[in-house]
Amino acid sequence: MCGIVGVIGAKDAAPLILDALKRLEYRGYDSAGIAAVAGDGRMERVRAAGKLRNLEQRLSEHPLTGGTGIGHTRWATHGAPTDANAHPHLAEPVAVVHNGIIENFRALRTKLEAEGAVLTSETDTETIAHLMAHELASGSQLKEALVATLDQLEGAYALAFSFSGQPQVLAAARFGSPLAVGLSADLKMIGSDAIALAPFCDDIIYLEDGDIAILTPSGVEVYDAAGSAVERAAVPVPMQVSLAEKGNYRHFMAKEIHEQPEVIARTLSHYIDVGAGTLRPGAVPVDFAKMQRLSIAACGTAYFAGLVARYWFERLARLPVDLDVASEYRYRAQVFSPDDLALFISQSGETADTLAGLRAAKAGGQRLATVVNVPTSTMAREADVVLPTLAGPEIGVASTKAFTCQLSTLACLAVKAGLDRGTLSPLDAEGFVSALVELPRLVAEAVTLEHSIERVARLVAPATSALFLGRGTSYAVAMEGALKLKELSYIHAEAYAAGELKHGPIALVDEELPVIVVAPFDDLFAKTVSNMQEVHARGGRIIAVTDARGAHAIGDTAEELIVLPDVPAFVAPVVATIPLQLLAYHAAIINGTDVDQPRNLAKSVTVE
Repeated sequence: MCGIVGVIGAKDAAPLILDALKRLEYRGYDSAGIAAVAGDGRMERVRAAGKLRNLEQRLSEHPLTGGTGIGHTRWATHGAPTDANAHPHLAEPVAVVHNGIIENFRALRTKLEAEGAVLTSETDTETIAHLMAHELASGSQLKEALVATLDQLEGAYALAFSFSGQPQVLAAARFGSPLAVGLSADLKMIGSDAIALAPFCDDIIYLEDGDIAILTPSGVEVYDAAGSAVERAAVPVPMQVSLAEKGNYRHFMAKEIHEQPEVIARTLSHYIDVGAGTLRPGAVPVDFAKMQRLSIAACGTAYFAGLVARYWFERLARLPVDLDVASEYRYRAQVFSPDDLALFISQSGETADTLAGLRAAKAGGQRLATVVNVPTSTMAREADVVLPTLAGPEIGVASTKAFTCQLSTLACLAVKAGLDRGTLSPLDAEGFVSALVELPRLVAEAVTLEHSIERVARLVAPATSALFLGRGTSYAVAMEGALKLKELSYIHAEAYAAGELKHGPIALVDEELPVIVVAPFDDLFAKTVSNMQEVHARGGRIIAVTDARGAHAIGDTAEELIVLPDVPAFVAPVVATIPLQLLAYHAAIINGTDVDQPRNLAKSVTVE
């Protein structure tokens, strides 16, 4: 969600900023802009609503000169996605770009306008530029002006500033939204994501909440919220962030779907000794033995991973699980026990609602664990236990490989919990681990079904609505499938527990409605088929995701069958996810939507 890039020390900053912003397109945005400071101190700005190609066209007509500059891709919150609302925002001599939300901006705006300031946008961000300009005009030095400006802000922010008349200075600050500083011998950068910095920098400093950074061509000074100088470690650019290329695939999402056998294997190898067929000692540094309850919170796709995990933990470990949508987690009057654990799941490790929930649990004295794909993220740094997924960079906005790697990690946790609590014998645990070892092969087989799934997608793509059904863990998979279809193809899609069909959703069933039923041949299969018969009797167009035994039993009740390889029930949710990803992907292609950057969506949701 939104992207920030700042550069100091380049021959011409604007082309480099544009290149770096392109690497952040996956985050989702609807306008963009760049401001550059020339060697004589003159600042110029170019902005454009829409995609970066629009900004690139304007830059070709009005090129910016100067080796210092800031750029931004905006996901609209306050004000429509227009040129006037695009960042950077100016208040002489200040230019600013901003990720996050300033919650008290209306009061600040009223105060500024009463003092004679003229604001030209609808955004909360423009107030920051005017506050900073006022502090500098009153005689404050740069650091003091930054501290005084930030003290007036309520909410979350990652900020980058440049200044007319000062071509050798950039400034940055963060609170609640991620921000990093990139370093190389002849270049210093600011970025909201390491992916933007990786091609140009050797080392990265991850700023902490409350930090202020002042950059010059010779180095960077970092101060805490009180204005005291602090040291923040510079770490080498993570190698994986430089590998975020599309390769020969049409879309990043296609590449990421096909990468799943490899990244699932990589993730599982962190937790499983494949040769021994056991969990690696110490890979899950959590003792579940005395735990009375596990609390899980996440958003979107990660929430559905938590829903599958709830079934696993309760079945394998007899451990009660509370599961919350992270945006609602803080609003319950929860009772925390020091023997329990709160587990937060996030691909980015920066999801604002999930991070807020983590901090609420921390304030309640709860021990914290997090499943994240970015080990340097805020959530990883603030949790007591970090449980990594090793999916690599995921550029497609709609999550695929991050989700299946989350499931793989959570499955290993559930086995560990069963061993700790004595509900699984070592022999039982070996059986579950054996199923996990087979998972990459089974996922690879599921991916080979793409050609037949593309044909099925032609049945779904013309629909205005679709219904997904499942029971048990298949219900969670159905929810994830419905989310993918609506995200990518813009087809309205809902998922229901199959047993709920007759309690309302069956009213939707007619001859035009695609009904996607996730029905592996398990102990719930017969009940799910009964619900399928209810749809069939009313003319619904059934697409069944099942296995060979299930396909034989379903017969011609389904208009289309997607037949998966025979899969152990434990890992069936992971394998059944693959055809639903492919179904959504191909329906989106047929409908001509933007697969990697669906409208209105952002990859890393860093506002609440």
